[in-house]
Amino acid sequence: MDPKPESPASRLPGSSALGDLPTRGADLIDTLVALLRDKAVRPLTLATRAVVFGIIIFAASVVTVTLLSITLIRLLTVYVFNGRVWLSDLVVGAVFVIAGIVAWSQRSEPAASSEGAA
Repeated sequence: MDPKPESPASRLPGSSALGDLPTRGADLIDTLVALLRDKAVRPLTLATRAVVFGIIIFAASVVTVTLLSITLIRLLTVYVFNGRVWLSDLVVGAVFVIAGIVAWSQRSEPAASSEGAA
């Protein structure tokens, strides 16, 4: 004996397409969800990671530069200038001014298209 009898609809021509309809629908939904994830969610995730890591790196660099400048002022005051803090401040200030001048000279000119639009 056959444990599962055939239904009359299964003997009709094209009945296999009706039986595959739920599978095809689920595959279509799965494909649409994967497409949405690839086109929208993944780029947003990458952009969010870039912003967060950028903020972390910026904060860490600000702290590092601050601590290094404090250390340099203390070392210069104690070991080089014999307690003359103003000389240590002058040297560290000059280092920052020179770094600013170098950075300013390396800047690029704005694009010509933005000047014409204004």
